[in-house]
Amino acid sequence: MSAPRTGADNERWFHPFAAGEPWAVEITDAVDGWQHTSLRVATLPAGGEVGHDLDGEEVVVVPLAGAVDVVVDGQTLGLRGRASVFAGPSDVAYVPAGRSLLLRAGAEGARVAVCGARVTDPTGGGRTPRVVTADETPVELRGAGSCSREVRGHGMPGTLPEAEQILVCEVVTPAAGWSSYPPHKHDSDRPGEESVLEEIYYFETQAVGDADAGRAPVTRGTERGDGLDPVGYQQVYGTDERAIDVLVEVSTGDVVLVPHGWHGPAMAAPDADLYYLNVMAGPGAERAWLICDDPAHGQVRESWTGQRVDPRLPMGATR
Repeated sequence: MSAPRTGADNERWFHPFAAGEPWAVEITDAVDGWQHTSLRVATLPAGGEVGHDLDGEEVVVVPLAGAVDVVVDGQTLGLRGRASVFAGPSDVAYVPAGRSLLLRAGAEGARVAVCGARVTDPTGGGRTPRVVTADETPVELRGAGSCSREVRGHGMPGTLPEAEQILVCEVVTPAAGWSSYPPHKHDSDRPGEESVLEEIYYFETQAVGDADAGRAPVTRGTERGDGLDPVGYQQVYGTDERAIDVLVEVSTGDVVLVPHGWHGPAMAAPDADLYYLNVMAGPGAERAWLICDDPAHGQVRESWTGQRVDPRLPMGATR
């Protein structure tokens, strides 16, 4: 029997939304023990801009709310964006290392994420910027029943084969659902079975009924007029050899870092839908997402046979 989780490592690996400038969220290798991935999130007014030089990292730019132009060395990549992360996939932009980019919000303002990964070639190796459109993004419904989730793989190898290290996807879990389940890990180099990857979880939440009412997610610390507080929960736990203990409540703008260990479930409260953006990269030469289930819980996959995928998925616009 494993010891109960207490959240003993929350202070180190949980980063609540802080509304800084110019980046409201900024996860880099300045975080102790963090090496391979980065995440920057900006909230921009209509026509607002923020710049960033890609020094030794490649990025995928993901509009979370609103439309965004990504200007790369004078070239403009227009991203159509979306009303919110719960409204379906967005166009995203891949930008290789060694470039300078400028993000410019559209007429309604924007919240935009810059997902990064450290690379060995600081010049970008001849790679070119490109847009992965919403129509090109594969949408996969995984699991079944209470473990149903929607996965949008806009920055994974099958969709973005030219990237060097970065892996990016986003997951939507309907209210009362569990995802990132069974708990799994990717912290050991076992070719063909498991890869070594750091992982960032960036969360957003919406109260049930928000989408129908046209309300976009508001960040932690923002008062809602109706007094509701949509939240989810995330846990990360380790092995006897590599301990880690994270158990935390999350809402829009919050980040959980997974340096190693089993992670999951990500739990949506019964009155709130849960979204998370995953950014992954590691030191290996092969760019692959290879995972190992916690053997204490892996058998749950067998229970999905014969169950329906939650009919609330896929969420948002259909294509």
